[in-house]
Amino acid sequence: MLSVIENVNSVVNNFIWGVPAMICIVGVGLVLSIRTRFIQIRKFPYALKVTIGRMFKKKEAADGALTPFQAVCTALAATVGTGNIAGVAGAIAIGGPGAVFWMWMSAILGMCTKFSEVTLAVHFRERNEHGDWVGGPMYYIKNGLKKHWHWLAYLFSSFGVLTVFGTGNATQVNTITTAIDSALYNYGILSKDSVSMFNLVLGIILAGLLALILLGGVKRIGQVTEKLVPFMALLYVVLAVGVILLHIQNVPAVFASIIQGAFHPSAVTGGIVGSFFLSMKKGVSRGIFSNEAGLGTGSIAHACADTRKPVKQGFFGIFEVFVDTIVICTLTALVILCSGVPIAFGEAAGAELTILGFTSTYGNWVSVITAVAICCFAFSTMIGWGLYGARCIEFLFGSKVHKPFMLVYSLVAIVGATMDLGLMWSIAETFNGLMVIPNLIAVFLLSGVVVRLVKEYFEKEETV
Repeated sequence: MLSVIENVNSVVNNFIWGVPAMICIVGVGLVLSIRTRFIQIRKFPYALKVTIGRMFKKKEAADGALTPFQAVCTALAATVGTGNIAGVAGAIAIGGPGAVFWMWMSAILGMCTKFSEVTLAVHFRERNEHGDWVGGPMYYIKNGLKKHWHWLAYLFSSFGVLTVFGTGNATQVNTITTAIDSALYNYGILSKDSVSMFNLVLGIILAGLLALILLGGVKRIGQVTEKLVPFMALLYVVLAVGVILLHIQNVPAVFASIIQGAFHPSAVTGGIVGSFFLSMKKGVSRGIFSNEAGLGTGSIAHACADTRKPVKQGFFGIFEVFVDTIVICTLTALVILCSGVPIAFGEAAGAELTILGFTSTYGNWVSVITAVAICCFAFSTMIGWGLYGARCIEFLFGSKVHKPFMLVYSLVAIVGATMDLGLMWSIAETFNGLMVIPNLIAVFLLSGVVVRLVKEYFEKEETV
């Protein structure tokens, strides 16, 4: 049965992440960038000023909403996760170092795409029956496009409900168990015979914690993520920078291999990864898995923000992609490539490759710290995607299914703790691609609205 699922998924994945996804992601990102006159580059200093400035402004959000800082932390909780650790490792193992270059390229265009998604989500959001702000791709399709396009909203929501169980939950739990198992193996605390039972117990504990947070509502989600995200990001950045500094002599050669591998992968991987398109595909797809630019999911969290300025909140989207891919994904790639750990090109790889980069530099003791960091990354992603899935299923069936969905979503953590990593990553990648297409069609059709809102925003800013 698993082989049948794998074969079917492989066919769909190759189609979705072939020409259709490349046209959608690169094409729409380019169109948005041109129409906004590359706002992600032109206004990047302003984006940093607005986002970082608002992060330090402490205030309480209105009922049914999050503060702008909580909104960006919730979105970052979902984006800064295993895509930055296991996803980057997998991209390098399958597509070679050149995949990192294509991550960067997709991120530059993705900054504008995510800016547009967030702006549209806040502009077209609405209140649900409980008085909470709800928004995202399904709502900007419903409230921004004509009725004959509304089927895209239901298509996106349906794919969203299915995607959250793999992307937001199962792969995250699997990464947590891998990180903890690796740390315990290094100290001889865990044996091969007891790993299955141990992982099952871990899955049950994670399911309980997840349910406790998610069933507490959007306010509790925001309160947890605003504390967890800054801590985990700082911890990981410090560890990664340390590895790079200790191998500083390798940095020029690593950057050379990334650039050369982007266009001539066989020259860097010894002929094992010989396809230029494979390198590009893995870089773009794992980059999207990490920063979610094009998926539209991050905009669901931003729609909960207590703000009256859609464009101002949109700049958080630029900031998110920059932090997620340009900073954290690059640091992960440099940890793996600078440390000189052996990479089995062409084979699936996950968090263990990144952990190996740390342990080969610092020694086995660091596996405990990296395990903590990776657990924080993955668990925060589970929280963020839990909110996304709840909003998608609420759009389809109403708010009555909200809590039952949260409960089922939490229980999937138990299944994810014992599943095969390679197949889960592949399935999650496929559903990500399926979500991209209806979302980017809508963003493309609403690009004129984004341009108008940007123009109006800066006209008002200049008069203030």
